[in-house]
Amino acid sequence: MMVSFFDQFASPSYLGIPLIAIAIALPWVLYPTPPARWINNRLITIQGWFINRFTNQLMLPLNVGGHKWALLLASLMIFLITINMLGLLPYTFTPTTQLSLNMGFAVPLWLATVIIGMRNQPTVALGHLLPEGTPIPLIPVLIIIETISLFIRPLALGVRLTANLTAGHLLIQLIATAVFVLLPMMPTVAILTAAVLFLLTLLEVAVAMIQAYVFVLLLSLYLQENV
Repeated sequence: MMVSFFDQFASPSYLGIPLIAIAIALPWVLYPTPPARWINNRLITIQGWFINRFTNQLMLPLNVGGHKWALLLASLMIFLITINMLGLLPYTFTPTTQLSLNMGFAVPLWLATVIIGMRNQPTVALGHLLPEGTPIPLIPVLIIIETISLFIRPLALGVRLTANLTAGHLLIQLIATAVFVLLPMMPTVAILTAAVLFLLTLLEVAVAMIQAYVFVLLLSLYLQENV
């Protein structure tokens, strides 16, 4: 039984072809394309309003040099939200439950922020490794600690997104299994458990959006330190 619970996180394949590529490419098909005319429909208007509000909020603490990342970060945010939300549908696969995919997003983007900081302002970038006013005997220790914390950042980004989505999917499957087991024996308890399952599903919808936002927000904070 425990093995079947984790089967949902295995990357599906058909005729030896991994279907994770389709799961990653599919969200872009769902977005409506803005037409060439002046007046848009309600869906495209809401989509444009959401993207503009999110981009303004994300770029608020950054200077003009960091605004070049607006398109990349906004696209990543919408992409992660769509993948996380589609993964909550029955008989679907969530690519962001794979640590390898999340690390594939986190490591290059984090490395790009570090390279930008080293190229544009190397003194300030290296100054983050040693807080101001540090006693001389503690300087070597603090440099080692800050260096380790710097390299842990992409791992924390990937693990946070993977762990939250994996835990939510496991809880949903466990409670859904309990509902089917309890229904013939204790219908009242099964109905109460189903209500808990509904509330948990609503919570997972919020988690799917919040975790995507946190992922991009932390990337923007790392960018802020280096531009």
